[in-house]
Amino acid sequence: MGHLSDRLLPGADPERTTMTERKAIESWLTDMDGVLVHEGVPVPGAPEFVNKLKSSGKPFLILTNNSIYTPRDLQARLNRVGFDVPEQSIWTSALATAQFLADQRPGGTAYVIGEAGLTTAMHAAGYVLTEFDPDYVVLGETRTYSFEAITKAIRLIDGGAKFICTNPDATGPSNEGALPAAGSVAAMISKATGVDPYFIGKPNPVMMRSALNTIEAHSESTAMIGDRMDTDVLCGLEAGLETILVLTGISDRAESERYPYRPSRVIDSVADLIPEI
Repeated sequence: MGHLSDRLLPGADPERTTMTERKAIESWLTDMDGVLVHEGVPVPGAPEFVNKLKSSGKPFLILTNNSIYTPRDLQARLNRVGFDVPEQSIWTSALATAQFLADQRPGGTAYVIGEAGLTTAMHAAGYVLTEFDPDYVVLGETRTYSFEAITKAIRLIDGGAKFICTNPDATGPSNEGALPAAGSVAAMISKATGVDPYFIGKPNPVMMRSALNTIEAHSESTAMIGDRMDTDVLCGLEAGLETILVLTGISDRAESERYPYRPSRVIDSVADLIPEI
């Protein structure tokens, strides 16, 4: 077996690496922002890629670290820009967080900072949302972080509640520029309490494993498509998946060379994968 450094070099022919002999891809996981859509506009060929996945009958999930929206919300947003995606084919950090907590402490209680994507998932997992002596403080994304809510979270963690955060992203995009996201708010709470959260979303392989379990897929025959080396590729790599970096989002070929790990392949966009499905 070769080394990680034997993986495809930027600028090389975008064929599958021969580092290891992998099984044929039978299941697909793909990030959403930067892979299927970019700044609210479909990546050229991405709707056709999703249609090909659907018609192939192969299991697939669209992943996002954003915990604001429910899968139904995201389905509607994608539909408006030309994607026909089943609700059950969308997997969020909120769903992964709720599933993780339901496995860890079934029927537990939590104080939740977040929006419908997270609160709906927590309720569906059988959790009671409360601010009175909860088992967990669960921090997710929200458009309006409340100082009062953050203060309450700090006091509950000081009182013994365990600290969970849906994802480590420090900032999120907006039309006006970067917005503070869950990772930044988590850092503030950690500074005040001395307690670090357990992050569920990418690059934690828990996010990837929960997605695999949802579609009953196996890591040896699943590919993860992403536009970020530090989340998508890292997460897929640590979960044992084939990793495909697309150049339609955050990371470019030059940046991918700076990391101590490599994706299995670097391609221009998901459109390049259509013949392979």
